[in-house]
Amino acid sequence: MITRRLFIRSVGGLSALGVSTAAYGVGIEPVLRLRVTRYHPTPRQWPADFPLKIAAIADVHACDPWMSLERIEDIVDRTNALKPDLIVLLGDYVAGLHQVTRFIPSSEWARVLAGLKAPLGVHAVMGNHDYWVDKAVQQAGHGPTVAHRALETAGIPVYENDAVRLTKDGRAFWLAGLGDQLAFVPARRFRSTGRFGADDLTATLAKVTDDAPVILLAHEPNIAPRVPARVALQLSGHTHGGQVRLLGWSPAVSRQHGLRLAYGHFRLKCDLIVSGGLGCSLMPIRVGVPPEIVEVTLGRAPVVS
Repeated sequence: MITRRLFIRSVGGLSALGVSTAAYGVGIEPVLRLRVTRYHPTPRQWPADFPLKIAAIADVHACDPWMSLERIEDIVDRTNALKPDLIVLLGDYVAGLHQVTRFIPSSEWARVLAGLKAPLGVHAVMGNHDYWVDKAVQQAGHGPTVAHRALETAGIPVYENDAVRLTKDGRAFWLAGLGDQLAFVPARRFRSTGRFGADDLTATLAKVTDDAPVILLAHEPNIAPRVPARVALQLSGHTHGGQVRLLGWSPAVSRQHGLRLAYGHFRLKCDLIVSGGLGCSLMPIRVGVPPEIVEVTLGRAPVVS
């Protein structure tokens, strides 16, 4: 039998747990923890003897105090220390919440991201928040956004339904970048453009002109079921792993095409890796999904006898 005293003690214990969890989710996990999450997928479209290391950064959401320039500098240093062949930026550089002490101008965070270095370069796509905060782009119904221009001014190319052919050790592959799938806020999506997003998967892949393997950058993972087997790997962010992840479940992420593409590695027609990202959106809280830099290693170095 549950007595009144036991009931009050239980409620008090749950309240204390809630307060401590909230304190951890706001003050510790999103700010003080940063990990490197490593994947070694084996897409059938990627040659097994073609090693390539990619570092992926997603959802920076630059703002004080949650994602200061000092934190971004640390992320840059940690990413460079991985010595990747290639660095990709997966969108959402601007703040995604209002509980901030300062919105960091795009020119400032872009200048810090310009410190990223890799032999095959640093390459970027836009995210939905980069579009949503840009009133001029929302009104016009097309880009480029302020964030797009800031990155290119800092020397980082941005791909919007475009592709580039890269080579490593004489072997080629394609890096394709998709326009954002949620570019225009709901009230203006159809009024200004007749469509929801700035993405065009068919046009993007049409720019791939030979049979070299393809890596696709797409801020939102939702398009993955439509991506053809011609693509070896899709890299995405956007979800933040749900920001709150309980026993591997992200309740804030809805199912798309029968799949909950919230976080991690999925094998569809192509391999998909969804980053848990770095910053926060809507609320400055993360529980069970610490900020992360993603390291992806494709292929393996040939064995020298």
